[in-house]
Amino acid sequence: MASSREIDAFLASVERRAFKHAAFAVRDHHSALDIVQNAMLRLVERYREKPAEELPLLFQRILQNAIHDHFRRAKVRDFWVRLVSPLRDKDDENGETLESVAVHSIAPRQPGPEDEIAERQSIAAIEQALSELPPRQREAFLLRYWEELDVAETAQVMGCSEGSVKTHCFRATNALAEKLKKKGIRA
Repeated sequence: MASSREIDAFLASVERRAFKHAAFAVRDHHSALDIVQNAMLRLVERYREKPAEELPLLFQRILQNAIHDHFRRAKVRDFWVRLVSPLRDKDDENGETLESVAVHSIAPRQPGPEDEIAERQSIAAIEQALSELPPRQREAFLLRYWEELDVAETAQVMGCSEGSVKTHCFRATNALAEKLKKKGIRA
């Protein structure tokens, strides 16, 4: 059984990477924060009796499920927004539909210090290239190379075979290399 200190240390060690992982997946800062916080709460509430060695895989699985839940909820919400939007008042003084409010609610990125602009541009290009990957490729890539899970652990988290993980990672690295090469970024 993991102690409170071990759980706290584990969560502190994964919070930034988990946030980046969620942000790449959902492309929304606020939603990513909510997803990570909810995943952390679920881990503590439901799995605090588990040994400390099991926490990384459990957390990754919980995080992936939370991301998938976010997309399922968004799909249902978007359906109702499209259904209700034509029913809005034609004399609305702002001319805002529910769809336009949802689009404008995403927070803009804050620029960094001027002496780090080149580095930030490179990071932005990498993040953009990552966000353009198909979801399963992005998930496999982030778990393998960002979270540093091995192939078997990644397959367990993703709920697929080890061969699928290898295929997704291979395709992701090739696609990323090609996209970054076009932008003048070389590994």
